[in-house]
Amino acid sequence: MPGVTPGKWIHRWEDRMPGVALVAEPVTQPRQLRALRAGEADMAFVRFPVDRDGLHVIPLYFEQPVVVAPKDHPVAAFDEVAVADLADEYLLQDDVPEWNAIADPARAPLPAMRTVADALDLVEAGIGLLILPMSVARHFNRKALAHTPVTGVAETRIGLAWLRPADPSADTDPLFEEFIGIVRGRGANSSRQPSVHAQQTEQAQRAAAKKSRDTGGRTTAPRTGGAHGKGGAGRGTRGAGTGGTKSGGSKSGGKGRSGKRGRR
Repeated sequence: MPGVTPGKWIHRWEDRMPGVALVAEPVTQPRQLRALRAGEADMAFVRFPVDRDGLHVIPLYFEQPVVVAPKDHPVAAFDEVAVADLADEYLLQDDVPEWNAIADPARAPLPAMRTVADALDLVEAGIGLLILPMSVARHFNRKALAHTPVTGVAETRIGLAWLRPADPSADTDPLFEEFIGIVRGRGANSSRQPSVHAQQTEQAQRAAAKKSRDTGGRTTAPRTGGAHGKGGAGRGTRGAGTGGTKSGGSKSGGKGRSGKRGRR
């Protein structure tokens, strides 16, 4: 999306997942969902509002709205303006409800504009103003124009979207989970990252396999009372030894009367 700068996330992906290529493609706002649903993209950064039907969408961050005007326009002289101060201006859009509520309903019809670039051409020509997310204004930076933060207008929001699997019970693709964790700011060693979890599991399996090799597949018996002399419990325990063993420091011979060992 214009205004979205995914470079930092792409660099983190390349550091953590060097074996999996990640390709970023620009897309216009009218096509942000079309590309996703057509299978041209696996995931997409989208600008709200979006139709969530058939999609997973997670919100990421808000964008500061700004008013774009020629550099010599009075608005450009302020550090910040309220939308109420723009009531008498001609806004080259009809998607700002806060401005529509206070503007002259008899304003002239909007001229033909297909893209943001077309609208900025008209701003540069002095025909009207435009309210955009700051990131978009910076993306279409023009020397003849200035942008000023505007209050009283709802912030826009960027999110990450991907298609829901056909099987509702299916787990999210681990690669998708990896990228979601990156854009959400999870660290490289977070156990919530699939790559880290898989690595930890592999290390645990290797450690278990090494231990099995070192012990010949045997497990260590607890040192408690055993029934087989030296092969069982250690000497000096008060276990139930059988003929010929020493138990509890006493000597035992054959069975004594009433089945008890004789004691000297």
